[in-house]
Amino acid sequence: MDDKLILAIETSCDETAAAVIKNGKEILANVVASQIESHKRFGGVVPEIASRHHVEQITIIIDEAMQEANISFSDLSAIAVTAGPGLVGALLIGVNAAKALAFAHDLPLIGVHHIAGHIYANQLITELKFPLMTLVVSGGHTELVYMEEHGSFEVIGETRDDAVGEAYDKVARTLKLPYPGGPYIDRLAASGTPTIKLPRAWLEQDSYDFSFSGLKSAVINTLHNASQKGIELSSEDLAASFQESVIEVLVEKSKRAALEYNVKQFLIAGGVAANKGLRSKLTQHFEELGIELVIPPLNLCTDNAAMIGAAAFVKLEKGLFAGFDLNGNPGFDLEKE
Repeated sequence: MDDKLILAIETSCDETAAAVIKNGKEILANVVASQIESHKRFGGVVPEIASRHHVEQITIIIDEAMQEANISFSDLSAIAVTAGPGLVGALLIGVNAAKALAFAHDLPLIGVHHIAGHIYANQLITELKFPLMTLVVSGGHTELVYMEEHGSFEVIGETRDDAVGEAYDKVARTLKLPYPGGPYIDRLAASGTPTIKLPRAWLEQDSYDFSFSGLKSAVINTLHNASQKGIELSSEDLAASFQESVIEVLVEKSKRAALEYNVKQFLIAGGVAANKGLRSKLTQHFEELGIELVIPPLNLCTDNAAMIGAAAFVKLEKGLFAGFDLNGNPGFDLEKE
């Protein structure tokens, strides 16, 4: 079989990334330019600043990926790019760069759903076995996604308000921790004890949906009430209590979904998959269930282009190409991927 090489581009939020992937499984290059330092002082991503950084970085990052892979454009089988969801201005930088390259080098163009990318990051470390279930946990997404085969996505549960990552960032801001808040809360929680009573949002009995808005509000109210009474709460204990509440709901719903759908594999995907507390609890519980758990390494949890190349390979094999009318689609539906 001739090797198929895909140049993949990812600019959905605040990382400018390019990668070269061989046969959907092997990383030849994976270059990421982060903008965290630029957005940190604002406490979150500023879309206009993100777009301007992408414009400055995109050609440099693509050149770097091509050099690292030691290939030329004539070696490529396709150009892939994140088409959505994401910040529309940021998406457009990547989409237009991909269209220009595909046109200039007469290569097929592949538009990829950002969450499909996060799921397929797992294919870069192991063979996917179907049927499988994925827990997607990131700044903008908390979803349980069932897959019967390659390229088939059924969202069986999603967040009704704040995604996990958003809840972490908002609680971190209340605790006066830097942005992004997830890693800071995770570290604090590791040295605290979950002694503060906080709610769990289970929703309806058979629901796989999530809700973290009430939990975030409960943390803020707990802090305010303590402050009004002149009581100083331990930040470590509050972080541990918050994290325990989040993880308990994620783990229980994940276990129930894996058993009900009788899956061979359970994957974790997205930036919050880097959370040590979550990784540890899921590992423990899925070992007990005897279901294979796949967790990507930290560099493949956060936004990167390697995952986009891995997801694009499925479309390349099926001949599912985009036209030059491809546009950035912030509301891209995973089930229509």
